[in-house]
Amino acid sequence: MDVNSSISLLSHIHSITADFLTEKLKERGFPDFASSHGNILFQLSVNEKMTMGELAEKINRDKSTTTVLVRKLEAEGFITGKPDPADKRSRVIYLTEKGKDFNQTAHELSSELLGTFYKGFTESEKMQFFNSLLKIKQNFK
Repeated sequence: MDVNSSISLLSHIHSITADFLTEKLKERGFPDFASSHGNILFQLSVNEKMTMGELAEKINRDKSTTTVLVRKLEAEGFITGKPDPADKRSRVIYLTEKGKDFNQTAHELSSELLGTFYKGFTESEKMQFFNSLLKIKQNFK
């Protein structure tokens, strides 16, 4: 493998980490979770309440895709929505207790994932890797 295979390698790592999380979520009783669902719940744990537009921006999805994801999470009791007092055309989304419980599970799985991901890395190597990824991200802005 040469350095020109980096994007393919990143894509493969993305896929196997997603598979890792999907399998671990199934083991913990969350069989139908996509990473976008978890990302919405994470964003709400950080921000407490968000509009659909804010969520779409944070999870890097369009509003229609975000709406579908939010409807599923709402139907399953992980989140709830209310009309935005500032703009009746918009909804504000909040975590429910079930959503907060999921985030605790996700936090535990994240620690397990990172432990596997960085196995054998020194702290210096972790920082170097992270900084390289940040540089790549900046190259696309």
